[in-house]
Amino acid sequence: MQISLFFLVFEQAPRTAAPYIYMKEKKKTNAFSKVPLEQRPREKLLARGPASISDKELLAVFLTTGVKGNNVRKVAGKLLGLLDRNKDIPSVKEISALAGIGQAKACSVAAMLEFGRRRYGSFSARIKQPGDIFTLVRHFADRKQEKFICLSLNGAHEVMAVRIVTIGLVNRTIVHPREVFADLIQDRAAAFCVAHNHPSGQLVSSPEDDEITDRLNEAAKILGLQFVDHIIFSENHWWSFRENGRLKDE
Repeated sequence: MQISLFFLVFEQAPRTAAPYIYMKEKKKTNAFSKVPLEQRPREKLLARGPASISDKELLAVFLTTGVKGNNVRKVAGKLLGLLDRNKDIPSVKEISALAGIGQAKACSVAAMLEFGRRRYGSFSARIKQPGDIFTLVRHFADRKQEKFICLSLNGAHEVMAVRIVTIGLVNRTIVHPREVFADLIQDRAAAFCVAHNHPSGQLVSSPEDDEITDRLNEAAKILGLQFVDHIIFSENHWWSFRENGRLKDE
């Protein structure tokens, strides 16, 4: 009787014979897994080389993974925003404050940035024409806001530093000459170039662009610095103030 009762209870109990199969069926895929293989940063880097992918994608490759609620693309975007807002390498504390980046990963990011600065911080590029400026700043073209960028040059027009001076609104940026010249003086630069992106893709100078170019040119003369050029750029094209006769050494 006891044995019969045992089998009766066993037969009526809910079956859990294949819990792992059930878990596999219920397993959710993250958003990144839906991205076609050929569009993923690592695969694009392997196929085309690191120079072919965006800053955000480069950071995504380095970070490798995100966290729940913040996939690697979102984390890379937040890190890129932090780097854009800082002229120098952010501290580990600042990096680890971003959602999806713990202290260990923040240390790795800081180490990667510092190594890059030590190894490649002194640019060997020389500015001979507007296209040389474009080569050094074109990776900023995919930003949704305008970035005003300054390149410090030595007497031979070799690049000493490339910095974002200000970040503007969606369609315009506001910059004061003192923000540009503060870094140039600190670098002991002999010359400089500036550039800014137009998120709209339209390479037409605005009245504000013309005004800041004139003000920088006048201030450069007083300080004894050569204002080499100001370019407006998009992802694939650029427009030069000097080449179009809008910047003269008179």
